[in-house]
Amino acid sequence: MAARSLNKVLLIGNLTRDPELRYTPQGTPVCTFGLATNRTWTPTDSNEKQEETEFHRIVAWSKLAEICAQLLYKGRKVFVEGRLQTRKWQTADGHDRETTEVVIDNMIALGAPKGVPVAEEEYEMVPETAVTQPAPEAEVSQPITPAPAQTKVKRGKKGKSDSDGTPADQDVPADDIPF
Repeated sequence: MAARSLNKVLLIGNLTRDPELRYTPQGTPVCTFGLATNRTWTPTDSNEKQEETEFHRIVAWSKLAEICAQLLYKGRKVFVEGRLQTRKWQTADGHDRETTEVVIDNMIALGAPKGVPVAEEEYEMVPETAVTQPAPEAEVSQPITPAPAQTKVKRGKKGKSDSDGTPADQDVPADDIPF
């Protein structure tokens, strides 16, 4: 019996280039893009902060690939979740090549959507869309769709106010209701 193992990657970073959407000969969409993550630390022997950047190759398949190509662009902050995969191949001139990439099955686009003139700090870490792709072995019965928008509910009767001074007929986000 095989021992349990785990191959899971969670990253938040900025795209280093625009996503590239291609199709396999069978017609399956595949999207690749680069992601940069930063790490900052202060060494014990000095008070000077150090920074290091790691670059990751990200791969998305099927519907998630199409959504990544649609929503993401160079510089945009994104959360991705997936697994590490190493591929080996030989070039036409006989050289051996190897690459390690993150094959994602979940993506949340953070930051401002393309073309929205808003200060970056207003959109820092605010999720716009969450997309999850089932494992390739799983049977998909429904299409993958972006997360639903926040719903609003009515409170109380018209013309009255609550104890906190909020008019009772005001729309309140469902997340603000304590039950």
